[in-house]
Amino acid sequence: QVQLVESGGGLVQAGGSLRLSCAASGRTASYLAMGWFRQAPGKERERVAGIIWSGGTYTADSVKGRFTISRSNAKNTVYLQMNSLKPEDTAIYYCAASIKHWQLLEYDYWGQGTQVTVSS
Repeated sequence: QVQLVESGGGLVQAGGSLRLSCAASGRTASYLAMGWFRQAPGKERERVAGIIWSGGTYTADSVKGRFTISRSNAKNTVYLQMNSLKPEDTAIYYCAASIKHWQLLEYDYWGQGTQVTVSS
């Protein structure tokens, strides 16, 4: 089992920045692919970014150039640096992890979510 704990959400003005963190722990916390998803009220969950164990990344077009995903394998932690935030980025952000560390489409574990609110 893997436990995921997100942190770093909050309220920020448009144009501001936040950095989300997600720490993985548990017996199989190593060699994970990790990703960030978000879900706004009334909308479907959206894949935001992902990073495989070896460092390859994916970033959604809607956040490309503004959001950056990174990881510390030594700390089993993934980060999402969010810059130039817009009101439409407001959502609950979820961290996810997959034991299939080479891919970013299927996830086995999910965090509890952290709220990000961007005011205009």
